[in-house]
Amino acid sequence: MEYLTGKRMTQNHDVAGLLRDHGIQPTQQRLMIARVLFSRRQHYSADQVMTYVNDGRDRVSKATVYNTLGLFARNGLVREVIVDPTRVFYDPNTSEHHHFYNIDTGDLIDVDSSELRITDLPNLPEGTVAAGVDVIIRIRNESAVN
Repeated sequence: MEYLTGKRMTQNHDVAGLLRDHGIQPTQQRLMIARVLFSRRQHYSADQVMTYVNDGRDRVSKATVYNTLGLFARNGLVREVIVDPTRVFYDPNTSEHHHFYNIDTGDLIDVDSSELRITDLPNLPEGTVAAGVDVIIRIRNESAVN
């Protein structure tokens, strides 16, 4: 399993330490969900996380999965990527980057922030500052266009 920094997570205490570092109390269910999210660099929907977590003997409820993913996102452990109102992904890569979203396959692919320049932002409402810019470039397979 990979840390966000690329180090290997091989034992439960590594995952537990990652959760604690983000102000999250490790529980058995949270550890199971974190292991799925950080097993490889991939974007997962809540339903995918639930499927992977429940492949073993233990069962985690849908509410626990959704609540835990929300907690992880609020505490900066993962990023929520909303590709449309019905499709949310949880991204273990919290560094500044953007995404390609393949509308034919449902795949979400990282785009390094250095590959996309955003030179001007519109004037922000008074009393606000920009907290970040997330760009999702929707793509489709060439075969689907013809």
